[in-house]
Amino acid sequence: MSSPESRVTAIVVSFNTRDDTLRCLRSLRQQDFLPPMEIVVVDNASGDGSVDAIHASFPGVVVLALDANLGYGAANNRALARVQTPYALLLNSDAEIRPGAVEALTSHLDAHLRVGLVGPRTLYPDGTPQISWGPRLTPFNEWRQRRWQRAVATKDSTACAQLAALVRRTHAPEWLSGCCLLGRMESLRAVGFFDEGYFLYEEDADLCLRLRRAQWGLAFVPDAEVVHHVGRSAATEPQRSRLEYHRSHLRYYALHNGPIRTAALRGWLAGHAVLGWLLAGGRAGDAAAARRHWLAVARLALGPMPARPKV
Repeated sequence: MSSPESRVTAIVVSFNTRDDTLRCLRSLRQQDFLPPMEIVVVDNASGDGSVDAIHASFPGVVVLALDANLGYGAANNRALARVQTPYALLLNSDAEIRPGAVEALTSHLDAHLRVGLVGPRTLYPDGTPQISWGPRLTPFNEWRQRRWQRAVATKDSTACAQLAALVRRTHAPEWLSGCCLLGRMESLRAVGFFDEGYFLYEEDADLCLRLRRAQWGLAFVPDAEVVHHVGRSAATEPQRSRLEYHRSHLRYYALHNGPIRTAALRGWLAGHAVLGWLLAGGRAGDAAAARRHWLAVARLALGPMPARPKV
């Protein structure tokens, strides 16, 4: 897949985000990074002409056109299995990588041999910073993280000052957002890449946890910047995306947080589903579709636990 002089293979997973994917590829082509990166797009059976558009606009980009939507982690794995460069850049199709970002990320991995994964400062399109890292997913940590996110969203001065300070310095969080990651292939191979039991969401937190357990470090690198147009793929199928979030959340807890915390999450999700089902009839729009969604959430919460992946 790669030429002998390449050091980085960039992997972009796309699903019905043709225009976003083309913008993402333009940002990769504008990187003043030598030797040039190999670029691979894994298309999850898009129906919007993405594959033809990529071939027409970027003939040098390798496109792996899948026959079905395998999800984010599994699609990345198809490309990672073929990577021959020492580093792999994992980039969402709705992200734009700013000039100098790849160089900053690779420089950090070059200088820190036990760091396996690094992430950049991510920005909204208006230039304001995003929270793209956090502590390990536990009930208390998630409550605290969401409280901080809500405070930042409402322009709370203390929360915004805390975020502004953190995005200016390199630090070692417990997970990094999968919207843009540069991974050391040695470390990714050591943990078996992404767990394909996650279709969408939480696969990044799971990968980070398994890397840390294998004694590989993580780093947030503020000198690298990426603009992230949040949730563009998820917006094409919002109800399925919400259901997959709950499925992934349950899987993460079942694999990493023990039976008590998992039971608490299952109970909370089941109660939330019942309330959503009851309230759906009083809302405008398609009440039947909303109730089908909440019924699916309830079945998920009360169904069998996800299988532990093979090691």
